[in-house]
Amino acid sequence: MTKKKVAALVGLAPINCESGKYKGCCRIKGERSGLRRLLYQAALSAARFNPVLSDFAKRSRAKGKPHKVVLIAVARKLIVLVNSLLTKNTVWNPEI
Repeated sequence: MTKKKVAALVGLAPINCESGKYKGCCRIKGERSGLRRLLYQAALSAARFNPVLSDFAKRSRAKGKPHKVVLIAVARKLIVLVNSLLTKNTVWNPEI
């Protein structure tokens, strides 16, 4: 699956909510909410302890992103990473 499809399948893809006076709002919703909750918890841990994702989270916070937006971005990176590893049938190596 592509990055966008796997993120949409889990419910981590931003969906535009623009109507009338609401412009520029994107929300995540739908699909597998239980898996999304589980990934959110994994993102909390990864943003703190995983060196690659921790650096990504720090860069995002430095840009001024809100805490929950950063965690959802980390969760999306996690699910894309898992999809890539399963597709290639490999083990994750952060040095590559």
